[in-house]
Amino acid sequence: MRRDASSRVENTALDAVLRESGLSHARLARRVNQLGAQQGIPLRYDKASVTRWIQGKRPRGRAPEFMAGALSEALRRTVTPAEIGLGGENTRPVTARALSYCEDVDDALRTLAELGSTDVSRRSLLGGVPFVAGALADPQRQWLLWLSEAEDGQPARLAAASDGGAAEPLHYMIQTFDSMDNRFGGAHVRSAIVHYLSNQAMPMVQQRGRREAEHRELFTAAAKLAAMAGWSSYDAGEYGMAQRYMTLGLRLCGEGGDRVLGGQIWAGISHLQTSLGYPSDGVYSARVGLATAKDSGSPLGLMRLHAMAARGYAARRDQQKAHAHLRFAEESLARSRGPAQESPWVGYLDHHYLEAETAQVFRDLGDGKRAEQMAAESVRHNAQRGRRQAIGRSVLATAHLQQGQLDAALESAHTALERLGSGNIHSERSVQALRAFRAELEPFRREEAVREFVRQARPVLGAA
Repeated sequence: MRRDASSRVENTALDAVLRESGLSHARLARRVNQLGAQQGIPLRYDKASVTRWIQGKRPRGRAPEFMAGALSEALRRTVTPAEIGLGGENTRPVTARALSYCEDVDDALRTLAELGSTDVSRRSLLGGVPFVAGALADPQRQWLLWLSEAEDGQPARLAAASDGGAAEPLHYMIQTFDSMDNRFGGAHVRSAIVHYLSNQAMPMVQQRGRREAEHRELFTAAAKLAAMAGWSSYDAGEYGMAQRYMTLGLRLCGEGGDRVLGGQIWAGISHLQTSLGYPSDGVYSARVGLATAKDSGSPLGLMRLHAMAARGYAARRDQQKAHAHLRFAEESLARSRGPAQESPWVGYLDHHYLEAETAQVFRDLGDGKRAEQMAAESVRHNAQRGRRQAIGRSVLATAHLQQGQLDAALESAHTALERLGSGNIHSERSVQALRAFRAELEPFRREEAVREFVRQARPVLGAA
């Protein structure tokens, strides 16, 4: 800090980080206002406000948190209020602390409990939490360090809870939430998962004096619930919260020692990163997952991770590597002896799952014919999975369009729209898949059938 002519202490820390970010004063102010609005806090800052902050005027209320969030987005790493001269580490909000891979597992438990309770009680204040791509670099490093130091004899996976075990209620609820998520979408079940995680699972895990095996099983089940909170947040379009729950789930998973589940959490992170426009990060997370699960005895888990790597490479238009990982996924699937011989965390994975993911890989590579084949098979065999049906229909529509089959494309898209418009499926991922198809219709915008579809889709998809 230094003093200007009016003897106010200038905030040189903020000035330095702002210069590093490349944001103008006007852009920073605009993004702070947007983050505030997303959380129900009206703000009216402008470029002159930023100048005053650099000159030493301290912003009021939660503005320092929003400033740190905006700079984190721009720099793709975590920026704290302390780093920009606006608070110490002990004042960091839980949404900032939840991005860290806590060395002390008790810190992770406290952070997860606080994040969940805040999430449940103050939803309007958490809806605008940003996804910070660069913040995953430290959890990746910490996880790989844990992996390298793990004991050779540490169990690669844990079986489902036995009858009467301490974790039995957690496993029962995991199955219940999973069934609802698959059928109706993550937004439908998200609040219930977070509430159960915060009010039931956390107190159980924090109890002391348990046997080692019971301790590991409880932490693993809690890690799965945290990952499910992340996945359902992702499906609800709350990407920043998804990132935080998944990061905390990783730390609990490390305590439980379950490498199959660890690999699956990295698969979820990879999916999130690729879908948000960071495919190179998505590929890297998939590779971290593969390193985690390679000796776990779970071919199905490896299948999903290879599929996620293929998705990332396809988004980068790297056809050779995308095809290679699809081949590895098929080989892993062929090695599996079925769900009964696998970890409970991957029992839902099968060749129909791989068909769905393969369809999206071929779609992103522009191979409409093969995308159509895979998407049609996925749609045919997933009648009871509402979200997968809706996404599959949208992918199928795009595949038809890539082949110049406009009528067939619109027919499939209308079916997806009907499912989403029914109100039974609450899944932002499904909506985004259909929005992606709508964007591909731009060259055909003068066609009457296209104009009619866009008009009918507006209540579900919003304005184009």
